[in-house]
Amino acid sequence: MYQLKKVWPLFIPESPVPWTPLVDVYKTREGWLLKFDLAGVRLEDVTVSIFGRRVSISGFRRDTIVEEGSRYYSMEISYNRFERTLEMPINLDHARTTMEARNGIVLVRMNLEETSYVR
Repeated sequence: MYQLKKVWPLFIPESPVPWTPLVDVYKTREGWLLKFDLAGVRLEDVTVSIFGRRVSISGFRRDTIVEEGSRYYSMEISYNRFERTLEMPINLDHARTTMEARNGIVLVRMNLEETSYVR
């Protein structure tokens, strides 16, 4: 049996480059649904902005220490700023936007009024 040496520091420097979350885009009867893979991100740390046809999401995923005194051995999850901008096929400035978190997925719904939907 071997022993792990605690040679890595507890503090992990934050990357200056934001990571990009994965997203699924759905056209719905009411408008659009964007499903972002944001496991471990608190909804209050997420911002959604709409500028015409562009939808941007940004925020921060924080690392929480599981046990007091533990040190990392290997880390593959990004803990820092994230951002993603999508170009949608229509202008969404007048869409009614809601956001909710469900099992690590952030759902962004953009409901359109009939007058704002251009076919």
